[in-house]
Amino acid sequence: MAQADQLAARGKTQREISKALGVSIMTYHRWKKMLKSPEPAMDGTGGAIEIGSSVPRDASSEDTIKRLEVENAQLRRLVTDMLLEKLKYEEELRARQEPRLRRPEKG
Repeated sequence: MAQADQLAARGKTQREISKALGVSIMTYHRWKKMLKSPEPAMDGTGGAIEIGSSVPRDASSEDTIKRLEVENAQLRRLVTDMLLEKLKYEEELRARQEPRLRRPEKG
């Protein structure tokens, strides 16, 4: 988020910041909310990370960002797989409809 803060200080829009970070605008907003939220952040095991514990805030922020980056990559792969599957089904549908659309040959 340090990079995002630097870009914001330079007057970049949220769209430009999210593009520079390689994430969607919604992911960027979720990151900002998680970092500013008084709720405890979640660690990778589903447990809460206490703010003010022996773990420095910067380390927990970095862990949170890394976890969100992994989640974002997984979601991107999932969407890509779904789009490929959709294309496959569309091709199958076209192949099934193609014989119906052809005109009978005169013989």
